Amino acid sequence: MTATQRRGRRIMMTEEERDAFLGEQRTCRLATVSADGSPHVAPLWYVWDGASLWLYSITRSRRWAQLGKDPRVAVVVDDGTEYGELRGVELTGRVVPVGEAPRTGEPCPELAVPERLFAAKNFGLADMVHDGRHAWLRLTPDTVVSWDFRKLGGEFGR
Repeated sequence: MTATQRRGRRIMMTEEERDAFLGEQRTCRLATVSADGSPHVAPLWYVWDGASLWLYSITRSRRWAQLGKDPRVAVVVDDGTEYGELRGVELTGRVVPVGEAPRTGEPCPELAVPERLFAAKNFGLADMVHDGRHAWLRLTPDTVVSWDFRKLGGEFGR
């Protein structure tokens, strides 16, 4: 194993660290692919349930239209200002719409947990408020990569 590979393993988040990080952050950057193959990246609020990233998207958006044609995405959640503070998670895979679009609050047992988590995290509410403009996308990632440069201590930049 090379020094770079060892350093990569050392900065990887544990599953517990990753779950805590994704639980505390609010905004992700979602990359979609347009019909001509060009990328589109936009910020979006999300919630993590330990297995899937749940994205709450406006249905009349470029993002929603692109995902209807090509569900492949890459998502980055990151934090930190100085190099030695940088940490983040990248998730890739395909999104699946869940529930009605746009969401008006029709019963959907699969959305009970993500809506409870999302309402508490982002609005401080016990129940989700539906505006008839957003809908849910679920990303159960094919790949997850994480980093936490704080684990490098004083060795960053070497």
